[in-house]
Amino acid sequence: MGRYEDFWRLTADALDFSCQHLQLNPDAATRLSLLEVYLSLPAYPEVKTALQELSGRPLSILSNGTPGMLRAVVASNGLSQTFEHLLSVDALRIYKPDPRVYQSAVDRLNIPREHIGFVSSNFWDIAGATNFGFQTFWINRSSATPDFLGITPTATIHSLSQLPAMLLG
Repeated sequence: MGRYEDFWRLTADALDFSCQHLQLNPDAATRLSLLEVYLSLPAYPEVKTALQELSGRPLSILSNGTPGMLRAVVASNGLSQTFEHLLSVDALRIYKPDPRVYQSAVDRLNIPREHIGFVSSNFWDIAGATNFGFQTFWINRSSATPDFLGITPTATIHSLSQLPAMLLG
């Protein structure tokens, strides 16, 4: 819609909406506590090992989250030394799957788009990145049906643990 609000604000709005919908009225401390959980969401169990196996490659995050959100969740999972870049849409004030977001990664990483491997569990994000020209790896943990967007990822995996063998094998 051409309107941008940072993802932290949207997260707070989503919490408020959910509470209202469920007819819950948390006090300010409880609301803040619920919001702060988002900053320390645990990674899936295999993530740390898979990322260690990929450590010879430059690893980065491209997210709709704010820089502060990204730093917090990466740190809470003990991954602060794992990524070269934590790239946020915040500076662009647009969200994925806008092609300008994916282009910003190409520009910042200084890597041709066709050499970038993009991993996501969100099919809409995989569709945007595939359409842009990235190699894409959809983590489909629940065997979901892909959206009918006429897009096929480079590969579909069920766990990040499958990715190192694909890329390094």
